[in-house]
Formats: sequence, C-alpha cells, structure tokens
Amino acid sequence: MRLAFMGTPDFAVPALRALHRAGHDIITVYSQPPRPAGRGKRLRPSPVQVAAEELGIPVRTPLSLRRNVEEQAYFRGLDLDAAVVAAYGLILPEAMLDAPHRGCLNIHASLLPRWRGAAPIQAAILAGDSESGVTIMQMDAGLDTGAMLLRDHVALTPRTTATTLHDDLAAMGGRLIVEALRQPAYPGTPQPETGVTYVQRLSREDGRIDWTAPAPAIDRQIRALTPWPGTFTVLNGEVIKIGAAEIAPGHTQAAPGTVVDERLRVACGKGTMLRIMRLQRPGRGMMEADAFQRGQAVAPGTCLGTERPDA
Repeated sequence: MRLAFMGTPDFAVPALRALHRAGHDIITVYSQPPRPAGRGKRLRPSPVQVAAEELGIPVRTPLSLRRNVEEQAYFRGLDLDAAVVAAYGLILPEAMLDAPHRGCLNIHASLLPRWRGAAPIQAAILAGDSESGVTIMQMDAGLDTGAMLLRDHVALTPRTTATTLHDDLAAMGGRLIVEALRQPAYPGTPQPETGVTYVQRLSREDGRIDWTAPAPAIDRQIRALTPWPGTFTVLNGEVIKIGAAEIAPGHTQAAPGTVVDERLRVACGKGTMLRIMRLQRPGRGMMEADAFQRGQAVAPGTCLGTERPDA
C-alpha cells in the first residue's frame, strides 16, 4: 500500500518500523523539525526522522501545515492510499485529511473516547484507570473524534509507570496499524458521546507534589509523570526530584509533608504514608534513597514542600 507516515517521538517509531517490515511502500515521512537539545543546543532530529533515515525513507519537516499551501499541494500529489499518523504534533488541515484514498488513520494511545487530546498515557495512570490501550481511528476535522477501526487494551497494575505503558502501547500501535491496513476500507464505529475526557498538555507545575493528597494519588502522580515532566518537592529551599516511591503501610498523625523516619517515609493526606525510593538533588544524579541518606540525611520531622521557589 502506498503510504505516508507522520510522527515525531519514540512512541511512533515501532509503528513506522512495523509498516516497513510489512512491505508497505512508505513514500515519505513527515516529522517535526529538529530541535535544539543537550548542553550545546545542537539541532537534534526527532526519533522518527532518525528511524526513517535509517530505513532510507525521505523525510519532510515543515514548521506548519494549516496555511502551508505548497505542502498541502505536494501531499495531494503523492496519490496515497492512506496516511498513518502517530503523535505527529501538528494539526492536519482538511485538504490533507481528505487527500489519501483511505484517508488518514491515527494511532491513539487510549481507549477512545477516554482521554482525547494530549498525554493520554499519563492521564490513565493519574486517574487510576484499570486499563488503557490503543485505538486506530479514522481521522476527521475534530480532535480525536473520528470513527474507531480497531482497539486493544492492556491492564494497568499498581506498578505501571508511564515508561512501561508507553512502550507497551507503542508496540501495540505498530501491530494494530498493520492489521487495520490489511482490512478493506469501511466506515468504522462512531465513538460514543458519553465518557469523553479531554486532557491538556502537561507542564512542569503538574509535577509539584501536594503532600495533603492521599498516598495512592501521589504514588500515581510519580508513576505517571516520571521521567517527564517529573515530580518534585521542596527540601530546605531546594527543588528535589522524586523518581520513585511506594505506598507505606500503616497510618500517621504527622502533618502532611513531614518526614516520619530515616527510611524517608513521608506523611500524606488522610494519615497515609509514602516511602520515597529514588530522589535527586539539583546538579546531582538520581539516587536510591539509602544512598541519598548516607550522603546528607534528611532528618525525621523535616517538612517537605512548605516553600515554593521559582520554577
């Protein structure tokens, strides 16, 4: 099948490779332009661009598409059977959505209509959902509103992290899109009008820990937002990143945010406790809690998160 692939981050790479292995004729790949990265701020191509170039597929990196008449004309001239979109990051105008014979198919990392919009992987963990999954959707002019072609799910456990769920869903997306393209074109199943939730893009401030929340909620926050945008608290005026934690058994009368003991159990809302397992001081690497405590121990009774330094 004659295809264009449109994607940018690591999540999209397994789908690109799966389509290539399946023998599809991928005419071109669209990805967001290289961005400054690292200490030297050198331009770094996206993971999808790197993968496409390894496969010998031409890559296009327009800054925008909505008013880019030349790019829209080029896309229409490709005479595509379909375009596959996976976390591309740019909105496709209707002229491009309608150009391929089978339209544009999106690999969406949630069981639609649950978690439309940005960050569906993190949102599912934050909300304590029992499952997540991938939906292959026929794209239309709305935001993740198109008809569903295929879906598959994965159970979420109390230890599921954004990293593990991302990798599971990326692999699932590659498998499902190949399966979807094997099937004849059909309208698909309209999305239900109930159960729709839109999730906004995450910001650094979403990672600030509110110790008045119950321990299970903070645990989900840490698992959902690590490694990006990361979770953090304040210790003696320093922003400390929290890399991992676990719910601690028992209850405490200590005020939320109080370090209960040398094992870095911290009081949370409703008398619950959370044990910090990995943390990081500014300018240092992420450390296991035991090693952290051997360096500059946090004493019982210390209060976390009582100040708000500039982000």
